[in-house]
Amino acid sequence: MTALVPELDVTDLEASLGFYVRTLGFKVAYRRPEDRFAYLERQGAELMLEEAAGPGRRFRTAPLERPYGRGLNLQIACADVVRLHARVIAAGGEIVIPLETRWYRAGATEKGNRQFVVADPDGYLLRFFQDLGERAAPASPPA
Repeated sequence: MTALVPELDVTDLEASLGFYVRTLGFKVAYRRPEDRFAYLERQGAELMLEEAAGPGRRFRTAPLERPYGRGLNLQIACADVVRLHARVIAAGGEIVIPLETRWYRAGATEKGNRQFVVADPDGYLLRFFQDLGERAAPASPPA
C-alpha cells in the first residue's frame, strides 16, 4: 500500500476517467460504481477519484468551487515526460506550465526535473516530472 494516496472530488467521474486514463495513461485498479469512485495507478503513482455529487462519503470542510484543489499541485513521476507532454497537447489538455527544466536546491545539492503542469477537467494541477539527477548547488543562492 502506498503511504499517501490523494482522493480528488470530481464533477463527472466518466469525464475525469477519460482524461486520466486515455490522455495521461493511468490504469483503473478498481472501481466502486455504486459510490461513483475509481482507484487509479500510473507507474507507481496512485490516485482516487470520486464524483462530488455521488452517494459516497464526503471529506469536505467547505463547498467545492472551481477550480478544485486551489493551492495544491500533485507532483507525479514519469518515465518519459516529453512523450506525455506531447500526448497531453495532442488531446487538447490545458497546459498551465509548458515543458521546462528546473533545478531545485536541497541543501548542498540541486535536484533536476524536466516537467510540465496540466490542469485536469476540474482544475486540479498535475505536475509530471522526469528526474534529471543531482548536481552541486551554487556556493550562494541566487538573489
